[in-house]
Amino acid sequence: MELNQTSPSPTSPVPETTDGEDPCRIEVTDVAVDTVTLLICLCGLVGNGAVLWLLGFHIRRNPITAYILNLAVADFTFLLFMVTSSLLYMMENIFCSTVVSLTYLRSLFLLSLFSYNMGLYLLTAISIERCVSILYPLWYRCHRPQHLSAVVCALLWALSVAVIAAVTSLCLLHEHEHCQIALISMYVLNFLFFAPPMVISNVILFIKVLCGSKQRQPKRLYIVIFLTVLFFLIFGVPLSIWNFLQQFNSTLVPSQVFLLLACINSSINPFIYFLVGSCRRHCSSVSLQVAFRRVFEETGVTTISS
Repeated sequence: MELNQTSPSPTSPVPETTDGEDPCRIEVTDVAVDTVTLLICLCGLVGNGAVLWLLGFHIRRNPITAYILNLAVADFTFLLFMVTSSLLYMMENIFCSTVVSLTYLRSLFLLSLFSYNMGLYLLTAISIERCVSILYPLWYRCHRPQHLSAVVCALLWALSVAVIAAVTSLCLLHEHEHCQIALISMYVLNFLFFAPPMVISNVILFIKVLCGSKQRQPKRLYIVIFLTVLFFLIFGVPLSIWNFLQQFNSTLVPSQVFLLLACINSSINPFIYFLVGSCRRHCSSVSLQVAFRRVFEETGVTTISS
C-alpha cells in the first residue's frame, strides 16, 4: 500500500520484468494470500457489524462503549476498503490488465489510511481514559465531564479527516515529492504522538491492575483493552512501518502479508470481546449479546451518557 507513481495497485508496484520473463505470470502464493486476506476481511465485516448492532441498540451506553462503537466503525470502514482493493488486485493479477485507474487506486489507499489512523487514535484515547480511571478514580467518578467520550471521538474524527485531506491534496494534486513528505509527516505524527501514549498507558494499566488496588475492578474490560492494543501492535503496526520505510526505499520488497496482518487486526476485536465475555470458571455457551454485556456493563464502569 503505497503511492509510487508506477504502482498499478494500491498495495505494491509491479517489478520490472527482464527479457524472457512472462509479465503475466500468476504467482500462486500471491493469489493464496489475497484469497485469505479477502476471507478474513469478510469475517471481520460480519464481526464488526455485530458490534455496531449490539452496542448501538442493545447494550446500555457508558463512556467506554462510545469509543468501542467508533472503533468498530473505523475497523468496518477499513475492511470495506480492503475488500474492494483485494478484489481489484486479484482481478488485475488474474486477467493481467489494469481494471481501474491509478488515481482511483490511490484514492482507495488514502481512504483506508483514514480509517486505519482513526483506529490508532481511538485506541490511544481508550487507553488513556482507562489509565486515568485507575490513577484518579475519585476525579473520574465525580468530576469527569458527562459527554467527554462523544467530544473526544468527534475531535479525533475531525483530526483524522484533516490529516487525510492534507495528504490527499498533496498526493493527488501535486508532485510525488510533496506526497512523500505528506506521508512521512503523517507517520511521524502517528509514531511520536499517538503510539507512545497508547503503549505507556497500557503498561501503567497492566501494572496497576496486576499489583495495585484491592478494589473490585472491571477486569474483563481491562483485559479486552490490553489485548486489543497488543494485537494492534502485533498486526497493525507492521503495515505502518513498512509504508513508512517505503517512502525512503522505493525498491523495498513489497509484501501482501502486511495487508493480511492489518486485516487480521481490524477483524479480531469482536472475537476478543466475545471470548473474554464468555470466559468463566465453568465452561458454558453464551450468546454474543450476553458476552458483550459481561464486558461492557461490568461492575466498575459507570453507566452514563457518553
